[in-house]
Amino acid sequence: MDGTVIDSEPLWLEAELSMLSRYGIELTAEVRDRMIGSGLRNAAVVFQQMGVPLGVDEIIAEWETAVIAGLREAGPQWRPGAVELLESLATAGIPSALVTMAVRSIADAVVGLLPEGLFRGIVAGDEVEHEKPDPDPYLRGAALLDVPIERCLAIEDSFTGLAAAHSSGAVAIGVPNLLDLTGASAHEVWPTLAGVDADRLSERFRSLRNAEQTTGAQR
Repeated sequence: MDGTVIDSEPLWLEAELSMLSRYGIELTAEVRDRMIGSGLRNAAVVFQQMGVPLGVDEIIAEWETAVIAGLREAGPQWRPGAVELLESLATAGIPSALVTMAVRSIADAVVGLLPEGLFRGIVAGDEVEHEKPDPDPYLRGAALLDVPIERCLAIEDSFTGLAAAHSSGAVAIGVPNLLDLTGASAHEVWPTLAGVDADRLSERFRSLRNAEQTTGAQR
């Protein structure tokens, strides 16, 4: 969701910096980049290790409040081509699930800003036993859609998300936002979703899956 469907990473960064500044802690570029796409519980533990004297649930609750307030104040900043692609998939009868490590309240707030019916299911970070990069969130997403994970394509903007998607068995497509995805666990990396529709996505899925199966057979 964050960085793939909606450009909400600046809201998260503002919430994180506000918390850290309160305790005189600096957020390094290395830690910031490592946290992009991370599960919130894992990110909260990182903040504790940096010296934030709050519980994991307290940290997440403060981030949650700040991000939802930011969404309401600034309005949605959709990533290029994301909403158009979701609309094209819905029109083509191809179901989509949102698999995010944001908590359910934030996921619901973002989906509530979208045209109705674009997602048939939501998997949120506070509803999974294992956060990304574990494959569990994507396996849950496929189960919500009642399709085998091998028939799924996942779009991600982070190393953590792509690792989860790829290891789940889905075709994993990287679309960079704040990070250069060179070397990520992706079948392909695209510069943008702008101009991508259901037909284009389906064609690339078939091509990449067929190439994967051919390579496996040759081995």
